[in-house]
Amino acid sequence: MPNILKRTTLIVADAGRSLAFYRDLLGFSVWYDGEIVLSGRGLAAGSAGDRTRLVIMKAADPVIGMLGLLQWVAPALPVPAVPRTRLGVGDVVFVMQGDDVAGTHRRLVEAGARIFAEPHPFEVRGADGALLRMTSMSLWDPDGYFIELNQRHGEVA
Repeated sequence: MPNILKRTTLIVADAGRSLAFYRDLLGFSVWYDGEIVLSGRGLAAGSAGDRTRLVIMKAADPVIGMLGLLQWVAPALPVPAVPRTRLGVGDVVFVMQGDDVAGTHRRLVEAGARIFAEPHPFEVRGADGALLRMTSMSLWDPDGYFIELNQRHGEVA
């Protein structure tokens, strides 16, 4: 079997806060929530014996689109003092698709989320030349990860 990407895990300051963000505002569900004591091997962070909380969130697809939220419980990792405002080399952009960008935007604003770009029309031409029309918005999650959320409106020849 070729390699596939099943899950991305984010290192977060507060797994409970991030869980609520992805569940309540973006519609993910909880697939796993538990404590893991690190062995000191395999992960380029922390040390043997560190206690972590791993929450795995599930999107609508049954296999792909899972998102891990990993918090160092003991000892805690330092949190950046200043929220991020720009992306650079080594950063990640999460691209998500939904069916109600306007409703999601409303929930995000009500919850005080940091919106980078309000919902706006977006068009792109596919490899076949068809024009794809979308509504797009972008935002920062509670730990400074960047999300682009799109709603497809169909193709135009």
